[in-house]
Amino acid sequence: MSDLFQDYSVAAGRSGAYDEMFAPGQQARDSYGQVADALRKLSLADVSARADSMARTFLDRGVTFDFAGEERPFPLDIVPRVIPAGEWDVLERGVAQRVRALEAFLNDVYDKMTVVADGVIPRQLVTTSAHFHRQVHGFEPAGGVRVHISGIDVVRDAAGTFRVLEDNVRVPSGVSYVLENRRAMAKGLPEAFGQQLIRPVEEYPRRLLSALRKTAPSGVDDPTVVVLTPGVFNSAYFEHTLLAGLMGVELVEGRDLICRGNRVYMRTTAGEQRVDVIYKRIDDDFLDPLQFRSDSMLGCPGLVNAARAGGVTIANAVGNGVADDKLVYSYVPDLIRYYLSEEPIIANVDTYRLEEKEAREYTLDNLAELVVKPVDGSGGKGLVIGPDASRDELDALRQRIIADPRGWIAQPVLQLSTVPTLSGDKFGPRHVDLRPFAVNDGDNVWVLPGGLTRVALKEGSLIVNSSQGGGSKDTWVLADSPQVPVETVPRPSISVRERVSVWPVESNWRDRQSEQQQ
Repeated sequence: MSDLFQDYSVAAGRSGAYDEMFAPGQQARDSYGQVADALRKLSLADVSARADSMARTFLDRGVTFDFAGEERPFPLDIVPRVIPAGEWDVLERGVAQRVRALEAFLNDVYDKMTVVADGVIPRQLVTTSAHFHRQVHGFEPAGGVRVHISGIDVVRDAAGTFRVLEDNVRVPSGVSYVLENRRAMAKGLPEAFGQQLIRPVEEYPRRLLSALRKTAPSGVDDPTVVVLTPGVFNSAYFEHTLLAGLMGVELVEGRDLICRGNRVYMRTTAGEQRVDVIYKRIDDDFLDPLQFRSDSMLGCPGLVNAARAGGVTIANAVGNGVADDKLVYSYVPDLIRYYLSEEPIIANVDTYRLEEKEAREYTLDNLAELVVKPVDGSGGKGLVIGPDASRDELDALRQRIIADPRGWIAQPVLQLSTVPTLSGDKFGPRHVDLRPFAVNDGDNVWVLPGGLTRVALKEGSLIVNSSQGGGSKDTWVLADSPQVPVETVPRPSISVRERVSVWPVESNWRDRQSEQQQ
């Protein structure tokens, strides 16, 4: 192995985590054979030049994020995260199972609440969630789907076993990085890329558009889909524009929409045009000032009433955030058994519910050894890692838990798996998680083969969120045989007025492999 991996095994031993690329003894795992061979032949100058090239490409294409008030290219490491076909099969089935259970749960809690009547979860758990919206109780969304798009965060524990860390079925983000990472890595490490059968990711926009159109209000033969963005100052605006362009649909802001007669229209240069499906990238609280925050300038008055009347489909459905509540997360294995009569394929991380007296007392006695999270937190905000916290931070946390036990959960410190990541003049082990994205059209749940691998760029850090200084890796799902060419996947017949082409969506498997090898 190259000098770039000098002392890697020593650093990996310090972390005590499962290493994705190397087995004990620094022997590359079978799935990483091609990657190891390619890296072995590169010098530090080669690797640095390629890393700089990928960063410049991201900056030129606008693949950036705001960190500490500075716009930076999203960090992409040159070593991919590789998942063998057999392991991906388990993940794929586990993610789809979880999405089906959460879909059933949301339909239930906004209707008859049989899950409460049958004693599976307490009523107070649902009604005290910050994202349980009574404004949408009692009606079924047009199209019958609530969880169109989901991002289920999973991690490997020290034994190498995948576990679900949290669910994101409100406004899951990050799929644009999956698409752009693949584009960059095809040029960043072509020696390994062209020698393996890697499942493609460019099918995602077509799958998403097909699902959105399929769940349009009844009686609409050629539904009009739009992507609703908060605007250019949103940190995920690049993703909004990318997805709208790839799907060939309009990108709109709240001021572009108008509701009249429980129908939604968008203003165009040719006049008003009816909108049938809204893929919203706005938090529920800002979506409709008549129902939620009256001071919101991001949404459009009347959207909720239009959805209630069946005049428009909103994806994801309003009120989905109750399923993102980390206290609800602790019950998901029970929800899978209750709604699907199946055992969970992927287990949760062990979780203490601090509303329960014994769990709360144990947590308060062991704060310095646990990870404590706010139940409605996101992006790593509010999370306290006991071993890294100061005495003052732990004392303040103790008071917050005592004052609001419903607002917190606790988990053991999980040593997330590591993948080699370039740091200075050599590679070091850095902790990673994985967010597979799933698309639900009401009949099937399709899981994007791969997902967003986020990596903590600081040695020893368990915080992988980009808002906290984390980066990403391209996720390669290996295939046992070439996949069906992309263009043979059924595509909806659409009449698009203007298509923005920013991605080679027409390429098939063989063309893609040939281009990679070249």
